Amino acid sequence: MKVMVIGGGGREAAICKKLRQSPRVTELFALPGNGGIADYATCVPIGVKEIEKQVAFALNEKIDYAVVAPDDPLALGAVDRLTEAGIPCFGPDQKAAQIEASKAFSKRLMQKYKIPTAKCEIFDDFQKALSYLETCPLPVVVKASGLALGKGVVIASTRAEAQNAVRAMMEEKVFGESGNCVVLEEFLTGPEVSVLCFTDGKTIVPMVSSMDHKRAHDGDTGPNTGGMGTIAPNPFYTDKIAKTCMDTIFLPTIRAMASEGRPFQGCLYFGLMLTPDGPKVIEYNCRFGDPETQVVLPLLQSDLFEVMLACTEGRLGQMRVEFSRSCACCVIAASGGYPARYEKHKAITLSENARAHADFAGVERTPDGTLYTSGGRVLGITATAPTLQEAIGQAYALCREVQFEGLFYRRDIGARALAGLEE
Repeated sequence: MKVMVIGGGGREAAICKKLRQSPRVTELFALPGNGGIADYATCVPIGVKEIEKQVAFALNEKIDYAVVAPDDPLALGAVDRLTEAGIPCFGPDQKAAQIEASKAFSKRLMQKYKIPTAKCEIFDDFQKALSYLETCPLPVVVKASGLALGKGVVIASTRAEAQNAVRAMMEEKVFGESGNCVVLEEFLTGPEVSVLCFTDGKTIVPMVSSMDHKRAHDGDTGPNTGGMGTIAPNPFYTDKIAKTCMDTIFLPTIRAMASEGRPFQGCLYFGLMLTPDGPKVIEYNCRFGDPETQVVLPLLQSDLFEVMLACTEGRLGQMRVEFSRSCACCVIAASGGYPARYEKHKAITLSENARAHADFAGVERTPDGTLYTSGGRVLGITATAPTLQEAIGQAYALCREVQFEGLFYRRDIGARALAGLEE
């Protein structure tokens, strides 16, 4: 079958790499892809938001199946348009994608259906938000309601910090229209867990749990980023907690979306906090996480294409989805200065072994085959091994075989997880 993947980052690289393993995928296209994804798919220079061009390409190339991976095209209705054109898709339609596109919607959904989450207040009026901040408990979490590339969250420990964050979002429009509405949440404590789930709208199948590392620098310091590395599985996510999450969060969410006339098909991401009062939802994403995908998919033993197709066709309950009991670690190699200003077009050199373990993100390729940096997060190196300690060691050994000017990466990916295993 001819398959196209919409997107061009590390997540899409991991998806393309896994889809290439399916005997049913005969041709694979990435729109727009990147210089590294070109190792696995034919890259087509059509942007993730150029939905009509995506549809035209799919029809012209007689594409059999499409995977819409990033949040923007999902929120803009790419799945709706492709489906209308007769192209089956993996991913939620526009109405279901609201679960990520609007934090205000997702918080109200959780409140209505009693899904455990942080207490919050929602504001679309700047002055009312400021008034609330004068007396609310601290710290307080300030979130832009709309999509903000994973960066629209500020944990404010003082009232001035909170007021500045609200002002930046609502008045200064640092996230554009996404900051027109803000969610002000109570601050929760506990280990964070990411759980990606396959779902066809009725059945939900959790993947291996993972742990993201959002801060730019070691010791969880520096600004928030799109993610500097991940490990899987997350040692804090026990079988007992997994059962609680299935009963109180995962199934209730799928049922709530169906009840609201927004059945969700695709990958639903649960960002969880394991609080002293039990697991609670921090956020939903309507797609695979980045860089969680890079550690979860290498552990998937089932055929990814077959699982995706089962989600689209409403027969996930008939599938046996299996994962390895191994561990995985992904370390992100970033451009100096990320997530603020950074230089581009730095030549990348890496060993063949490192290249085989790389998921390329911000990378372009010249006609002679040379790879150059083109983004903040340049690539992720992922290693799998029987134990987490081995996976981490192997990932860092491979990182030493990657070079480009300004390269930096965190040196403590997985340290918290290893500490958790020792407890």
